[in-house]
Amino acid sequence: MGSFIGHILPGTLFLLVGLWHIWSSVFRHVSNPKSFRVRVWSSLPGIQGELKYLELYLIVIGGFIDLCIELLVATHFTIFVHGVLDSSHLNNYEHSGMLVMFFFFGLITLLSEKTSFLPLPEGALCLIAAAAFSAEYLLFYFHSTTHKGLEGYYHIILVLLIALCILSTIAGALFPTSFPVDLCCGIAITLQGLWFYQTALTLYGPMMPAGCQLKGDNIVCHSPHDLIRGEVLANFQLFMLVLGVLLSVVASYGFAASRFGHSDFTILNPDED
Repeated sequence: MGSFIGHILPGTLFLLVGLWHIWSSVFRHVSNPKSFRVRVWSSLPGIQGELKYLELYLIVIGGFIDLCIELLVATHFTIFVHGVLDSSHLNNYEHSGMLVMFFFFGLITLLSEKTSFLPLPEGALCLIAAAAFSAEYLLFYFHSTTHKGLEGYYHIILVLLIALCILSTIAGALFPTSFPVDLCCGIAITLQGLWFYQTALTLYGPMMPAGCQLKGDNIVCHSPHDLIRGEVLANFQLFMLVLGVLLSVVASYGFAASRFGHSDFTILNPDED
């Protein structure tokens, strides 16, 4: 069983990173399509100094804060009971393991970009990101907290979005010059963040479907009909999020092409006579 804040915090992190990845991918492509390369992270254009690595600092610091909340605050600073892990907080330990992976991804990428101790190529960083998403996928697929009913349905959709993140980051390592692959990665991360928000608002907030309610630590629907209606509502919510993200991508691409488009971009897209 999760909580409202437990979905909002990681959702915010994924959403910010995903939106920035989309814009950065679009901006780099329209600015110079011939030299476009897949990037697992993107610096702030025209910015020097530490602020250049804002995305990586967001991943490292945000992941560390969420890790402390899951491992320390949520467990009331009681990790061990009589020398063994407190079994009443197994889900928090699992979440902590996932967050450790993203924390180390951000840290390794920072070391690779800022120092000469770990000069990893972009493809290797993509695979490390895919490993972090894989850890997240395994967490939600083999969760100690058994998700059933409506809650389980929302988590199935989340697992599918995480799988899309894994595939797109691996594809980034295999196709390092592909703009669609880089853009797909940003879209997948954005959708994952939005779905964390949607899950929080629906299961633990004001958008609970009629006929279902939060009772104790479980989401209970009064009848099979109420459960089916809740699942159909989840499908509709996902469709609207996908549509909204795709329309935003098209709008941002059009804006970027008109404001920052390179001459090569015009050549690649000539007007018909």
